[in-house]
Parts: sequence; structure tokens; C-alpha cells
Amino acid sequence: MKKHIPNTITCCNLISGCIATYFAFQNEFQLALLFIVIGAVFDFFDGMVARLLHVSSPIGKELDSLADDITFGFAPSAIVFSYLCTFHIHLPYVPFIAFVMAAFSALRLAKFNLDERQALGFIGLPTPANALFWGALIVGCAPWLNTVPYMAYIIIVMVLFSCYLLVSEIPMFALKFKHWGWKDNKIKYLFLLTSIVILAIFQIIGIAIVIAWYVVLSLLTNLMNKNK
Repeated sequence: MKKHIPNTITCCNLISGCIATYFAFQNEFQLALLFIVIGAVFDFFDGMVARLLHVSSPIGKELDSLADDITFGFAPSAIVFSYLCTFHIHLPYVPFIAFVMAAFSALRLAKFNLDERQALGFIGLPTPANALFWGALIVGCAPWLNTVPYMAYIIIVMVLFSCYLLVSEIPMFALKFKHWGWKDNKIKYLFLLTSIVILAIFQIIGIAIVIAWYVVLSLLTNLMNKNK
């Protein structure tokens, strides 16, 4: 019986992504973001429970990727698509470019399953981070974004850039601790402390800022390591 528990949690992640997608197509972006966050919580616990119960399986790994592409690939693409549809765009098919992000999310997840370099860190932007960025950006900044000329096309460029980040060879740190010492974890502690401040000040849009800060901090860390 216990072997089915992690897969059940993973399915809850997938269902959360389906609900998020539904609300995205209804232009209920806050609810869509909420269910992406709920999906992220399930995604965090399914692997943990599998390890605790010693019931990890190849099926669970594949199911996890399928669920993640729905919740962190298709759902944020649907948010961006629906939001772009609110603009008066001369080229009516432009919003469909948002779904390219779902394809690149699937590619990133497939690469992650095969890439043995990502045990302690990430190569490229993790799909949950990308999904939270877009959900928080649309929810927190929609009124302001609507006032910026050509913002729809700017968003398309940002979507394509996030697609690049998903499959890039850029090393990005993970919040995994072998021990709690400062020396080897100072970047992680710096990120956590600054993230708390950012979220306290900016609230929902702070999530998008934190993700952007995560990418910048990863790039700076790589640059410093190369210069050592």
C-alpha cells in the first residue's frame, strides 16, 4: 500500500496543474497561481515521501516529470497565453507563442531525468521556478504591464528568453544542505535572507523578483568561481 503514496501525491500535483490551467483560461490568474503553488508543495513532498518510505521507482520518476510539465509547463503557458489575449495585437496568433514554453519545459524535464550532473544543483532554470515567475509577474504586475507600449511583444521576448534558460547549460544552485555551516552555504543563506526581505516588501510580485534574483545570483556565483 505504501508504494502508492508517493505516486498519489504526484497525481495531486498533476491535478493541481490541471485546475491551474482551467483558471488561467478563465483569466482567473490569482487562482491559477495559487494552484501552481499547491502543485509545487505536492512536488516537494512526493520525492521526500518516496525516499522516506524507500519506495522510489522508475514509474514514479516518469510520472513526476509528466505532472511537472502540466503544472510548471502548460499551466504558466496558459497564463501567459490568456494574458496576451487581453492585448489588442495586430497579429492574432502571437499569443500562441506562449505555448513554446510548455515544450521547452518538457525538454528541460527530460534532460533532467538523464543528466547525472544535477544531483546537488541544477543545469538551467528549474521548471517550478519558471512557473512561479510567470504566475507572480502576471498577477502582481498586470495593471502596470497594460500601460507599457508594445508590452505584449516584450512578454514574447521574455518567454523566449525563459525557454533558453530552461534548457541552458548555466549551473544554478539548489537549496540542498549537506551541513549547516556558513562557509560552503553562504550563497544559499544570502539568497534565503534576501528573499525573505523581498517577499515581505513586495508580496506576490516579490516571488517573480526572487526568481530573477536567483538567476542573477547563480550567474554571479559562476562568474566568481571561474575567476578563482
